[in-house]
Parts: sequence; structure tokens; C-alpha cells
Amino acid sequence: MNWKEQAKTSTWKLAEWLKGRVWRLRELYHPDSLRQKGLFGSLLLLLVTALVIAVFVGWYWSREPEPFDVRQVALKQVGGDEARLVVGVTYTATLVRIGETLLGKPGGYLSNDVMPPGVWLDNMPNWEFGALVMLRDAAAALRNHFARSQSQSVEDPDLAQAEPIFNFSNDSWMFPATEREYRKGLRALGDYERRLGDQQARQAQFFARADNLRQYLEIVEKRLGSLSQRLSASVGQLRINTDLAGDSLARKSTATPAAVEVKTPWLQLDDVFYEARGATWALRAILQAVEYDFEDILKKKNALISLRQIIRELDESQQPTLSPVILNGSGFGLFANYSLTMANYIARANAAVIDLRDLLQRG
Repeated sequence: MNWKEQAKTSTWKLAEWLKGRVWRLRELYHPDSLRQKGLFGSLLLLLVTALVIAVFVGWYWSREPEPFDVRQVALKQVGGDEARLVVGVTYTATLVRIGETLLGKPGGYLSNDVMPPGVWLDNMPNWEFGALVMLRDAAAALRNHFARSQSQSVEDPDLAQAEPIFNFSNDSWMFPATEREYRKGLRALGDYERRLGDQQARQAQFFARADNLRQYLEIVEKRLGSLSQRLSASVGQLRINTDLAGDSLARKSTATPAAVEVKTPWLQLDDVFYEARGATWALRAILQAVEYDFEDILKKKNALISLRQIIRELDESQQPTLSPVILNGSGFGLFANYSLTMANYIARANAAVIDLRDLLQRG
């Protein structure tokens, strides 16, 4: 039996099984059957069925979005006209797509849900927050660096409207709802993007320069460093306090011991993991857009390969998890530690970002 026949047989068996389940449900919920069970039995049956449906819906809503092709997204935004695919369009279209994914994926935006099953879920809201932080950083870089030629140049009005909106509370249910505010920001980004491709609207600009990119990568470096440290703390670490970097004249607000023990609480391990998954998913797309829009300057600085290595490390961090739960064994114990594995990929990406910034600084 070839694979087509096997697939046909499997599909037929699945259809028969589903048919049997449907008939079974019809029997359970038949008026005569409900009368036999009585009021309590009927309510219990309805409750169990509702819980089963909620679990299935929650599982479906918790599936992470797939990566997307930033070039195809940008082409779609300009109606397939490559002549309008000017520098900056790919970067901006990528930010819009990240925002649309946060709001339009299965289940919609879950961080502000107050009803089941969304209120019971925590993995996807943490994933959303990680992606949102990267969207905020990229939008701030676009407003303050990429769209401005000098420090004293006038900022773009659409970006001045969009960037603060993405810093609105990520869990507001209503008055106003988070989704409503973020959609305003996405519309403003879309207006800026359309003006970029319009040769008559010369006020909208995107300056792909090495110094601008270095300023954005400095923020990326700090984000990745923080995520790596929080993930590594899943097993607990005794760290030497390096806050003052050995400077004898440096001071800080409050005294701290020379060595501190850092450990992520057990109930927050999966929260940090999924926040990192969302952050690396969004950052991967943003850096792919950077590769297109900054291609000339990256080649001139011999930095294109370094950027691609960062993207490759972020790709590896998106591998599917084979366990239904996030395993966090000890560092050299019998069980896998997903947090340490994720921290490894992020730390390597962070090291590559540092190298990339160094290359961009050279003449």
C-alpha cells in the first residue's frame, strides 16, 4: 500500500471515529437522556463538555505563529510593484505584520482576556509580550533614528503618533482596549509606509546608515542579554556582582553584596521561556528586514555575514518543543532544560550582535 492509499485509509478511519463521537454526543444530549440523568447529572454533563471544549480551544489558541517571509510581506503591501519597494518599506511592513499577527492570530490578542479559556492561558500572553517589546524597540528606532537625518531634524508625524501608542498598557480590557490602541499605531505605520513609496511625498524618509543601525543594535544587545540571564537563572546561579565594573570611584543608590544568588521562581520558568520565544520570533523578522534595507552598508562594512549568523541563531531558537510542558532539569541532570537551551541560542546571537556593532563602527 503506497502513501496515498495509507493517507486515504487514515482519513476514512478518522472520519468514522468523528462520526461515532458525534452520534454519541447526540445520544448524551437527547432530551430523553437528559431527563433520565436529572438536573444535577445534566448540569455536570454540560460542565464537563464545556471544559473539554475550553481545553481544546486553549490548545489551539496557544499555538505559536509561523515565521513569515518579510520580502513577500513588503511586496504585498505595495501591490506587487517593486518600483515602490524603496529603502525602509520592508522594515516598516515587517513591523506592521508583527503587530497584525499579535492581534489577528488564532484567538486574537490574549494578554487582556478576562473570560475563559483566554484568562486561563499564560504561555501565549507571555509570547505576545516578548514580541511586543521587540516591536516597541523597533518602532522607537524608526521614529528616533532611521526616519531622521540628524539629531535636530523634524520627526515624522505618523511615527510620532505610532511609537507612543505601542507603549500603551498591554493588558487593558476596555476604556480603551489594548487592541483598539495598537490598531491606531498600525494604521499610522501604514500611512508612513505608503508615503515612503510615493515619490511625491518627499517628507517621508528612511535613512539606512551605519550609525543609525548601531544605535538600534545597542538596544537589541541589552534585550538579548537580559533574556539570556533570566533564562540561565532557571537552575540558580551564584554571580559575582559586576554592577560597578570594578571602578573604584563609581557609586550606586543602595549597597549590595559582592556575590548574589539569582534564581527564577519555579512558577515563572515557562513565562520567561515563552517571552523569549516571542521576542526571538519578532527580532528574527526585524533583522531579516534590516538585511534588505541596509544591504549596501552591511556589504561595505563586511558585516552582512555577521547579521546572517544572528538570524540563523534566532532561527534555531524557534525549533518546536517536543514536550507538552517546558522541561527545566538541572544543568547536568537527567532531564533536559529548555531554558538553558534557549539561553544558549540567545547568548550566541547576542555575542554576534556585539561583533556586528563593532564592524559597523569601523571606517
